[in-house]
Amino acid sequence: MNQIQYKTLNVNGVNIAYREAGNVENATILLLHGYPASSHQYRKVLTHLSDEFHLIAPDYPGFGNSDFPSPDEYTYTFDHLAATIQSFIALKGLTSYALMMQDYGAPIGFRIATAHPEQVTAIITQNGNAYEEGMGEAWQGIKDLWDHRNEQTEQALLPAFTLEGLKWQYTHGTRNPEHVNPDAWHLDYLRMLRPHAHQMNLDLWYDYQHNVSLYPQWQQYLRDHQPPLLVVWGKNDEYFPERGAQAYKKDVKQVNYHVYDTGHFALEEDGEAIIAQIRAFMKKHSNR
Repeated sequence: MNQIQYKTLNVNGVNIAYREAGNVENATILLLHGYPASSHQYRKVLTHLSDEFHLIAPDYPGFGNSDFPSPDEYTYTFDHLAATIQSFIALKGLTSYALMMQDYGAPIGFRIATAHPEQVTAIITQNGNAYEEGMGEAWQGIKDLWDHRNEQTEQALLPAFTLEGLKWQYTHGTRNPEHVNPDAWHLDYLRMLRPHAHQMNLDLWYDYQHNVSLYPQWQQYLRDHQPPLLVVWGKNDEYFPERGAQAYKKDVKQVNYHVYDTGHFALEEDGEAIIAQIRAFMKKHSNR
């Protein structure tokens, strides 16, 4: 097992924090986290797969331990987050890597993949959606924000930023909430208390509608390039239910497909099984 290192890299004036483990000579997996999380969500993957793979897990601007410039200094859109991570990839000198993406990691990861398909060796999606049918009932309040962004639609979403609302993100749909480390949502809650945190997250929720408009482009990328694809999905996710996982089968001819009886953050409850699938998948599709 290799020691996890906790590093930072200055990307266009923003310090991006990231976790790195494993031998750089091994195949690389770039781990892209979701909302409201950080690279902390991949702690099990980093610990258990660093013996055979090179792993890098960055925190986006405003998330985790990365810098949190104010919305006046940094525009919080998925285009901008993806551009920052693409610059991070270039500065790290990565030219060949698999993408593991969860939640927000999907719109960031698919922007990277469509911009540099020659660099992406494989895709691992854990509740990382790319299909309209994969959007569940929990989106209704955010869709109201898309229709009319005003004080009323913003206020309706604020309970999601409370400690109880963040706990729900991690525990809803699990077989047993005691399987989930409470440090996860407590860390997220502390970060949600920072100045501008609510505005930043509302800005990203509002911008998410532009991800939906890009779904056809990402689906075309899948059809054209047929990347090796591993689906490891928590089927009880109210944001991205199982039909989002099933939709990948329309565009990718061979899908390594695994669904678990858990929620949005499937690694929390089923990390051992998912990590075993990642190891087997990467061994089969690694070019190193």
